[in-house]
Amino acid sequence: MPTSVPPGSFDRRRRTVVTMNTQSTKSQQKARKTLNKHQKSGTTPYFRLILVWGVLFASSLVLAGNLYHLQVVHSSELLRRARQQQTTYVNPYIPRRQVVDRNDNVLAIDRQVYTLYVHPNQFKSDSEAETVATDVAKILARPTADITDLFIDGFKNKKSGIRLAPALSEEVADKLRKLRANGLDLVREYSRLYPQENVVADVVGYVDIDRRGQAGIEYSQEQLLERSAQTIEFRKTGNGALLSGRIPEGFVHGEDWKLQLTLDTRLQRAARVALREQMQKFSAQRGGVIVMDVQDGSILSLVSEPSYNPNEYFNSDVNSFRNWLLADLYEPGSTFKPINIAIALEEQVIQPNDVFPDPDTIKVGGWSIRNAEKEDNLSLSITGILQHSSNVGMVQVMQRLKPDVYYNWLQKLGIGKTVGIDLPFEARGQLKNQAKFVSSPIEPATASFGQGFSLTPIQLVQLHAALANGGKLVTPHVVRGLIDSQGRLQQPSLPQPRTVFSPKTTQTLVEMLETVVLQGSGKASQVPGYRIGGKTGTAQKANTSSRGYRSGAVITSFVGMMPIEAPRYVVLAIVDEPKGIAYGSTVAAPIVKLVMDSLISIERIPPSQPIPEVSPSP
Repeated sequence: MPTSVPPGSFDRRRRTVVTMNTQSTKSQQKARKTLNKHQKSGTTPYFRLILVWGVLFASSLVLAGNLYHLQVVHSSELLRRARQQQTTYVNPYIPRRQVVDRNDNVLAIDRQVYTLYVHPNQFKSDSEAETVATDVAKILARPTADITDLFIDGFKNKKSGIRLAPALSEEVADKLRKLRANGLDLVREYSRLYPQENVVADVVGYVDIDRRGQAGIEYSQEQLLERSAQTIEFRKTGNGALLSGRIPEGFVHGEDWKLQLTLDTRLQRAARVALREQMQKFSAQRGGVIVMDVQDGSILSLVSEPSYNPNEYFNSDVNSFRNWLLADLYEPGSTFKPINIAIALEEQVIQPNDVFPDPDTIKVGGWSIRNAEKEDNLSLSITGILQHSSNVGMVQVMQRLKPDVYYNWLQKLGIGKTVGIDLPFEARGQLKNQAKFVSSPIEPATASFGQGFSLTPIQLVQLHAALANGGKLVTPHVVRGLIDSQGRLQQPSLPQPRTVFSPKTTQTLVEMLETVVLQGSGKASQVPGYRIGGKTGTAQKANTSSRGYRSGAVITSFVGMMPIEAPRYVVLAIVDEPKGIAYGSTVAAPIVKLVMDSLISIERIPPSQPIPEVSPSP
């Protein structure tokens, strides 16, 4: 059946359709207008889509290219920068090695000290500056007025960074910290400390403000004293904290090697006291003592006066820094006579029992040579020549030797060279050229009693050690080696001893030198119960600016050895320009006696014979 439609419904639907058609027409018109607009501007939705994808694709290409450059082209440079940011490099302070004597007594050590800087511009008022100055002056033991004026002037003129006091101890630094005062700044530093002060300064030396050695073994052994200061690399976190797992093994503790010397501080102190007493007694200019082991050349004592305090080297005379026992030359005089006798015995131009006439003077090449003291000796044996220190007798002994042979012997013994000691600034001896020595009769004659050539005191000790040890030249040295807490020792290599005399010759000389102490000029060196040998010397001083010798200026010396039955030690005492009745027998021999007394006690040397009892005075 046909559907019935309510009246008026058809019209409404028609109107609705018409309305919808109208709206659709408007949308289409609007779309056409938009399309026309995009067409006029040259864009379409498809074009925009393509454009977006193109931009994304291009961006991807740029990103990929950038990644390629970062990951491939610049990877090594970026990695370097990253590691640089994540890594820090530390140059740790590594103190110089300690120096100790043969008994492990500390001679030099690095210590932590502080330098006080003042910033007066940080004081709030004059009164605060004055109060702080009073407290600081009390701690530093300095005049209060001086420090107060400095602080107030600095406050008024806005000064800063005034260096007030260097090398302050930890104790003093703690007192300054407790003040909690404005304007005080303590900077931690390290300083070299010499606990023995001037006792071993002649050997140890000192370091300057830049911590560089300037004298002694601080200078000559700097390579052994300086530890390696290798830069250490640490990794760190983002906040700058060091990664403990990256700290190298041994960074905190390190090695504990010390430089050990052959010196004995006790003997060194005793030798210095004995030397100073004689120098004061005779108003001498300078002096020295050397004690050496004749078997290996190790030096137990080496004292040079005047000396200095290495802790305050800046207040000392610069001439004191030179150890004149190594750095200065002198003519040895009569102390060289035993060496000449050994040469003559080796060449067999004399025999131990030979006798020579001993007039007061002898003529050589137009020159008159006299004995130092006038004696009524008609003749002297070889031993007697040494006992009386006869110049005339020595001239006759050495005249039996051809001059060129004599000269070759002097060269063989090292005259004109250094001994190679491990201390700095050793001087080279002086010996005239061979042509002049051989052609002029006076040259061998003066050399026979120790004049006309020069050497250092340390070389004279080396030569007498050769007489004591059976004829071998050993190298004098003060460095024993590097030693650690476990007692392990690293010794430096030394030249092999060189034989110059036969044991038969040296044994003969040793016995002759004993008679010099028992019956001759060396009586002042006698030690009851001990067999000692030695030779005195009173040598003229040559002019430095002209030819000849200085009137009244002499160097007195005595070189002794002990014990005679098995010589182990050589002791030299030398005193320059003593006043009064000054001879090797009166000035130097008593020093050797005192040093030997100390040496016997320290080394516990048993007596050679029963010690005579001294009866008590009534």
